[in-house]
Amino acid sequence: MIRSGESAGQARDLDAGQLAGLIRGCADRDRHAFEELYRLVAPRLLACLVRMLRRREAAEDALQDVFVQIWNRAAQFDLTRGHPLAWLVSMARYRAIDVLRAQRAPLAGVPADEEPDALASAELALDETADLERSASLLRRCLAQLTAVQRRCLQLAFWEGYSHAQVAVTTGNPIGSVKSWIRRGLLSLKQCLQT
Repeated sequence: MIRSGESAGQARDLDAGQLAGLIRGCADRDRHAFEELYRLVAPRLLACLVRMLRRREAAEDALQDVFVQIWNRAAQFDLTRGHPLAWLVSMARYRAIDVLRAQRAPLAGVPADEEPDALASAELALDETADLERSASLLRRCLAQLTAVQRRCLQLAFWEGYSHAQVAVTTGNPIGSVKSWIRRGLLSLKQCLQT
């Protein structure tokens, strides 16, 4: 079962060079590289799949298929054609579309125009995903403007789901300071995202 949160190491921006190296490792059939790639990107791909498929169980099944595809197609990845995460997300999206198409298979005796339009929903989800990627880029830029301690506290609280008390214990800081850093960090993010 995949955890809903990412570890602090996973929450940081994923380095294109690191991901590309792990994908190359997969192409060379390096199981350690595959495991590390899974650890780093599975939560993000799962979130994309859940958003499109709307069912966690279906999304987890699709995620397994995506990682089989990554293992089999890793040699086809070309860093000069784009960011590795975009390549991985596109595989997840295409897999979700395949799942939706399979669900849309015509029922005997039901006219095609009366079928639920799952593909239109998938295309809408793709547009929403593109918007999310732009928003994620803006969020990364805004997060980079925070102090390191604010960013760390926000990552633990919102990516890991830690309580303020857990963040305080993890960082070794007083809970009052943690609450203040989180509050000020959120205000800074809000201002940055609104500009």
